[in-house]
Amino acid sequence: MFLSMVILGPSSPGRNIDVCLHPLIDELTQLWSFGALTYDISRKHNFVMRAALMWTINDFLAYGMVSGWSTHGKLACPYCMENNKTFTLTNEGKASFFYCYRRFLPPNHRYRKNRKDFFVGRVEKDVTPPRLSSEELFDIVS
Repeated sequence: MFLSMVILGPSSPGRNIDVCLHPLIDELTQLWSFGALTYDISRKHNFVMRAALMWTINDFLAYGMVSGWSTHGKLACPYCMENNKTFTLTNEGKASFFYCYRRFLPPNHRYRKNRKDFFVGRVEKDVTPPRLSSEELFDIVS
């Protein structure tokens, strides 16, 4: 079953998104803990249905609102965290992640050595940030 949630209005709820999600969280908690008596038409009997939220699909801004992760500034990348390679644009003063993606390529990829087509003629030598286990990630965010 897919649950679609569109928050209507001229602007996003921002930090108040918990008001929109609270009824959903209450109902999912009840369905997980106690279940709901449901009729199975194919087997012609009742059963206790339980439910869990498996994943969410959203854009990066909604991800920031739902998860509480700041999606602005130099620590916006939830994968790289403090290992990011952001730089500040000289005229705008904003953080930019442009050209940070080459370090995710395999070490022998031709684009890593391509000076002509990429940022300031630089060869990419940095390694991909380490993948964190679920325990390590939990320790960081809690």
